[in-house]
Amino acid sequence: MGGTQSFPIVPIPKDRTFVVTGANRGIGYEVAKWIAMMGGTVVMACRNEDDTMKAMRQMEKEYKEEKERGTIHGLVDVPELSLVYMHLDLGSFHSTKQFVEDYKTSGRPLHVLICNAGIVKPRPEKTDDGFESMLQVNYLSHFLLIGMLLPMMKGNAVTDDTRIVLVSSDAHRMCRFNLAAINYDDDPMKFSGFDYYGRSKLYQIMQMYSLQRRLKNSHVTITSAHPGTVETEIGRDFKDVKLYQFFLTMTRFFGAMRDPLDGARTIIDLAVNPVYQGVGGHYYKDCSVASVTSTASDVQKQEALWNVTLELLKGHLSEEEIFCLEGADP
Repeated sequence: MGGTQSFPIVPIPKDRTFVVTGANRGIGYEVAKWIAMMGGTVVMACRNEDDTMKAMRQMEKEYKEEKERGTIHGLVDVPELSLVYMHLDLGSFHSTKQFVEDYKTSGRPLHVLICNAGIVKPRPEKTDDGFESMLQVNYLSHFLLIGMLLPMMKGNAVTDDTRIVLVSSDAHRMCRFNLAAINYDDDPMKFSGFDYYGRSKLYQIMQMYSLQRRLKNSHVTITSAHPGTVETEIGRDFKDVKLYQFFLTMTRFFGAMRDPLDGARTIIDLAVNPVYQGVGGHYYKDCSVASVTSTASDVQKQEALWNVTLELLKGHLSEEEIFCLEGADP
């Protein structure tokens, strides 16, 4: 395992279902694997089927190795991992909506939604929907996913312990907040990938606060987490950016770089730990509540972002879904 996990290993019933976006690599891979090893059913919502099936086979192999080491012996006895692939491309609203329709058709319940997938881009890229790619993949499509799945999640029994976990980042501390420029449409040479990545993560934290206020009378909770600086492929598009490579070199030099499992610990903890039942509206780091910036915690700015987001998603969410987001029962 490469260290002692900071999350409890608890038996999870097979019919307790988790959706993890971006589950075939990096942090999402470890989140999906460990939840499945505890017995839960994990829907791996990813773009590439071949890569996801390969990841599933690797998870099965690693699960057998963990059993042989005795890491989870005596607490969990799962004959085989319950893993399901479903196609999801967060760079497309059409794909996001199709995922939800397919999920509903499958008849599966949904108890925990983990919005993990994310990208970092050094240069501005537009999706087919007309949005800067980090804005759409990291924030808008996850917002749409939550909005369309929330009625199903609210429909669970009160005792079902229903959770949403957003994988954010401390990068939210190093960006500007300017809703007038939420969708970058300026000179590509002036674009700061680090700034706009941080903005997308800031929006996730602000969304958490806004949605938790609206969910206060329901049994659905929402939290967000910082995984740390993790050695994954998320920064692969920055391989030619000298400043980013210098940052990685210094992070490794000072021992601050984490492997994917280390980055996944807080997220797994928020997803499975019984102590978080009914607990929402907090930002976590290293399995503990952490502070956020004054911008992230500003209620007026949170509500302004909420309203702008609904405007950007106009035509993609139904009236019933918006009412549900605003706190009404489905």
